[in-house]
Order: sequence, then C-alpha cells, then structure tokens
Amino acid sequence: MSKTRTFIAIEALDEVHASALTIIDRLRSAATNVKWVEPDNLHWTLQFLGDLTDTEMAEVCLRTVRTAAKHEGFTVEAKGVGAFPSIKRPRTLWLGAGEGAEKMIALQSDIERSLSSLGFRGENRAFVPHLTLGRVNRGDAGRTLSERLEKLADFDAGVMGVDAVTVFASELGRDGPTYHVLAHAPLT
Repeated sequence: MSKTRTFIAIEALDEVHASALTIIDRLRSAATNVKWVEPDNLHWTLQFLGDLTDTEMAEVCLRTVRTAAKHEGFTVEAKGVGAFPSIKRPRTLWLGAGEGAEKMIALQSDIERSLSSLGFRGENRAFVPHLTLGRVNRGDAGRTLSERLEKLADFDAGVMGVDAVTVFASELGRDGPTYHVLAHAPLT
C-alpha cells in the first residue's frame, strides 16, 4: 500500500511572499550550506502528518475542511527573522508572525484537536507560527549568517490575508520537495 507524505499549511501570499524572497536574497550569500525553500513552496506549516494512506488522507482532508469552516478569515503580520534553535546556532531559518499570530495558533490548535482521534499527535512544545526560509544542511552556518539574522530580527515583512488552509502532499526529489494540493479548506 502506497503512502503519501502529508502536511497542513497556510500558503504565503502577496506582500509576505515577496518579502520572504527578499529576505532569502539578503541571507543567501551569508552561508553556502543552507538549503533555501523554493519560492513556490513558502508556507506557514500548521501540522506535519507524515506518510498517510489514501483512506487517512481523505479523512484528514474532510476534518480539515470542517474545522477551517469554523474559523473566520483573518490577517497575519509577518514580522521578525530568526532561527531555531537560536540565532547563534541556526539550523532552521524563519520569518515570524506578529499581529494575527493568536488567530493562527487557535486555528492550528483546533485542527490538531480534530485529528487527534485519528492518532495524530501534536508536538511536545507550543506551536510557534513561522514561515521556514531555509535549513542549514550540515556543519556550522558561520558568524556572518548569525549577524545578518540579528540585523533582521525586527524586519517588517508585511501583512497577508488568511482565508484558507491547504492540505498538501509532499513528494521528495533530488532537488527538494514538490508540493501537490490535496484539499483547500476555506475559512468563513
């Protein structure tokens, strides 16, 4: 039985998408060992589900659509550039969320709760809304990258409207992942 790598996200749009690309351009020359997210793949991950069967995918899509419909559309401010686990030891580079983050957190929490009876468990830590920009592949990213991240800590990346959640399939390839839409789940 084949399985499909699946996750739930909000697509980066408009001004925020353009700003994310600008940030990547500013950071690109600071480290050669970073795998940058492709422009078409920029998104705010709500929940990573792993490899699902077709039956599981259908149920995830249905529950995500039902849950999203209980939430009103909102705007989210993209603000601040940082890294996990820290700016001094960056592994995952991200664009953060400012105003509107609480609505994204509530939406993520409801989706996570709706899927828990299917056996999907959330993270053992609080959800922190972020848009991944890149990942350090190996070794130390270097001081130059940390310094540039510090300079962008308060970067204002604009505002975007959130009117839908998307369930994606992720196909891993040699050049990175390719995402396919499994379901759009409109907010009210």
